[in-house]
Amino acid sequence: MQKRIAIALPKGGVGKTTTALNLAASLAISEKKTLLIDFDPSGTCTACMGYRSYELKGDIFQVFSFTKSIENVIHNTELPNLDFIPCQISSSEIEERVARITRNIYLFENILNLEPLMKYDYIIIDCPPYLSGLTTIALSAVNSVILPVKAGHFSIMALLKMNSHIKWVKENINRNLEIEGILLTMYESKTKAWELTRKAINRYFENHVMKTIIPKNISLTEAEFYRKPSVIIDGSARGSVAYKKLASEIIEKNSEKKEYSKIVPS
Repeated sequence: MQKRIAIALPKGGVGKTTTALNLAASLAISEKKTLLIDFDPSGTCTACMGYRSYELKGDIFQVFSFTKSIENVIHNTELPNLDFIPCQISSSEIEERVARITRNIYLFENILNLEPLMKYDYIIIDCPPYLSGLTTIALSAVNSVILPVKAGHFSIMALLKMNSHIKWVKENINRNLEIEGILLTMYESKTKAWELTRKAINRYFENHVMKTIIPKNISLTEAEFYRKPSVIIDGSARGSVAYKKLASEIIEKNSEKKEYSKIVPS
């Protein structure tokens, strides 16, 4: 069964794009057929995948506006099991048009249900750092959401805001939506900031914290300059190893759910 995961939090700089890139690549390395979708108008994920504007044959918003078919915007990558759909918004006029198009809350879900996407085991969606519009549309179409969090009071505030929004989406739009997990990113052990952050997270969300922790690691930042996921550039780096563990955790969790569904009919 296909698993669709959004990477979202209404705060910048917490590692959403880094997580989307390296998780998708790690799932592909684990021989899972994976599709990564850049859903952020900033196009950071597209840039970090090494694509330049003149190399793109189409993007997700052209599918929304019915000017391109989904097959025509899927780009291959250097990993055989990883495909990519970019995002390219070149002007405020196009961004405004996208905002109008995406008022249809179920449009993205209908796109993900198209036959050409059924071959993927995992679809990973890199969301923008805000809740309204695109993030809500993504949450309406996925099975679960990963919430990357770095140390700091504002990250906790964003997490609480996100949790309330997830509950609203679950009650009003997508009853199957779950929290895949809260992912601690840029982690530095034995620091006061992280001690306070973990206490706050455990107070509200102890059961949702993922086992895997992403350490603060320069290789993850350096990878941006090479315009590739860190797991491709240096698979032995601490950050890369952590993201491969995250992929294994998700695969194992998904496998356990499959086995349970066989035993206990819905």
